[in-house]
Amino acid sequence: MKNDNTPINLGTENVGKLLTQYALPAIIAMTASSLYNITDSIFIGHGVGPLALSGLAITFPLMNLGAAFGSLVGVGASSLLSIRMGQKNYSAANDILGNTLTLNLLMGVLFSIPALFYLGPILEFFGASADTLPYAYDFMVIILLGNVVTHMYFGLNALLRSAGHPQKAMMATIFTVLINLVLNPLFIFRFHWGIQGSAFATIISQVLVLCWQIHLFNNKDSFIRWKKGIYKLKGSIVWPSLSIGLSPFLMNAASCLIVIIINRQLLKYGGDLAVGAYGIVNRVAFLFVMIVMGVNQGMQPIAGYNYGARLNDRVLKVLRRAVLWASAIMVVGFLVVELFPHMVAALFTTEENLVAIAVPGLRWVFAIYPLVGFQMVTSAFFQSIGKSEKSIFLAMTRQVLFLIPFLLIFPNYWGITGVWTSMTVSDFISVLLSAILLYWEYNKLHDYGQQTKFLTKT
Repeated sequence: MKNDNTPINLGTENVGKLLTQYALPAIIAMTASSLYNITDSIFIGHGVGPLALSGLAITFPLMNLGAAFGSLVGVGASSLLSIRMGQKNYSAANDILGNTLTLNLLMGVLFSIPALFYLGPILEFFGASADTLPYAYDFMVIILLGNVVTHMYFGLNALLRSAGHPQKAMMATIFTVLINLVLNPLFIFRFHWGIQGSAFATIISQVLVLCWQIHLFNNKDSFIRWKKGIYKLKGSIVWPSLSIGLSPFLMNAASCLIVIIINRQLLKYGGDLAVGAYGIVNRVAFLFVMIVMGVNQGMQPIAGYNYGARLNDRVLKVLRRAVLWASAIMVVGFLVVELFPHMVAALFTTEENLVAIAVPGLRWVFAIYPLVGFQMVTSAFFQSIGKSEKSIFLAMTRQVLFLIPFLLIFPNYWGITGVWTSMTVSDFISVLLSAILLYWEYNKLHDYGQQTKFLTKT
């Protein structure tokens, strides 16, 4: 894993070529990961049953909360790493590696222990019924026992990408997916381990790939690598990392609350199958969201480095290209779901009642998706340039200020349809707000870039 002057290339190479170089591996990795989530649900739906799908949907809030603590460290540290590289502070960049490992270890333990202790009541609060609780409980026990591994795996992968090795980060994700795809049907259909088999497959695959990631950072030729003295937590790394990572943390934490409300409202107005239908909608929506996240991951080191180097024209170029890519991806998702909703839902189950509930959910949720890509890139852009407060504001207004009231009001009048339309309306308002904030920031960066060019010429 050699350096190859990657930090210098981030400030000089053609922006379009860089985005392709960084985003394409991330897109492939995210697509593979999302396809795993979909096939995982398909295996559970066909190998265990429709109630197991509903039980899996009940675990989404806790999974989101675990991801929140993981992103608090991983996303923040990787963004800080890109900025420090742009500032040519390579010593601090190497310290970020050790601090990330220590923080992920602490976060994983502190999250897992209380969650395991109160798992039953937590899942009941999330909307588990007597029929779905056993499935949700069996799945989450194993996931929580391996949570430390999950945090370290995602954290090191984010650093690999920001350190100039997007292909290796992509391969780490693909290896995880491939191992999963082998183990999942083996454990569910051959060993008859039920939903626990899926959880075991997830953790085992992450353990194996984490070992490979640790080996990569042990290379003496690496730009950043394991050294003595880098594991002791430093305030100059911890607090900026947590500050930058606070935006995705709050987004995932808010998602936890949102999914709880969605599950409880669906259970109230449609029963366990309605919760299972949301599991299907969530998996399909997550596929396209994750692909756009791949674009954002490719944009992040480029935008962060050039912002740190005060090359604002390059920052704006990568922003424009990322918005174009994300919008195209979401248009594809919109067309697939709006044209073939029954076919998409039927992939997960043969239960016709479940499919009938999922189809309108898919159509409503994807109705505004051609514009959602822009909103996602805008939020990630503010995070990439260290302006986490704006990213946090966008996330909180969409999920807390807009979506929660809609979820509490709309179903009272339209039942299950009110749950689906709540998501569509809140997404639309969030897009408008994102456009306003980005307009101000874009002009500010553009004006500063023009002044810099003028001063350089004179």
